[in-house]
Amino acid sequence: MSAPLNEYQRFFPDSFELETPRVLLRLLQPDDFDALYPLAQSKETWKYFVQELNDPQTLRTWIASLLQERAQEKRMPFVIIDKDTKEVCGSTSYLNISFFDKRLEIGSSWLGPDFIGMGVNKQAKFALLSYAFGVMKMERVEIKTDNLNERAKAALLKVGMIPEGVLRSHMQMHSNRRRDSIYYSILKGEWEERRASFFPEML
Repeated sequence: MSAPLNEYQRFFPDSFELETPRVLLRLLQPDDFDALYPLAQSKETWKYFVQELNDPQTLRTWIASLLQERAQEKRMPFVIIDKDTKEVCGSTSYLNISFFDKRLEIGSSWLGPDFIGMGVNKQAKFALLSYAFGVMKMERVEIKTDNLNERAKAALLKVGMIPEGVLRSHMQMHSNRRRDSIYYSILKGEWEERRASFFPEML
């Protein structure tokens, strides 16, 4: 008799996918390197990211590290696919998953330059938030970003995330800068109102 599945395995089987009418999120695979590498060439993409992934070996190592955390049941890494064009357009993850605390983070999110401002991010965030609150029954979903990243901060407000505060000198950046991180969250009791207010087209 096989061992019973734990919470991570129940919620994130190898076949796991999330989708909306616009995007499909599926498990990141090593051979997604071929689709992600061309998207990673703009240095501007990595200005506020902890690493610059425009180098092929760095990107391969990054993919491997995410999949290792998947094997350790610490993370669920996705590629984001634009259903209109069938193209891989970026990546995102559930991370810092704590079933005991009923809390997780959405992060490590990036899109190729051609997919920014096209509505892909909003649809992906809706899929991730809906599953976290509706299926996993999480009490809290959090997202952090560089406090200097005004575009990301504006995008988080557009999907209903609520700013909480800044953690000073929080992370080391590739440019030898110490990053201040600003945290945002939605709590379980806030989700229905946030969903109705910020994603009316999805109701």
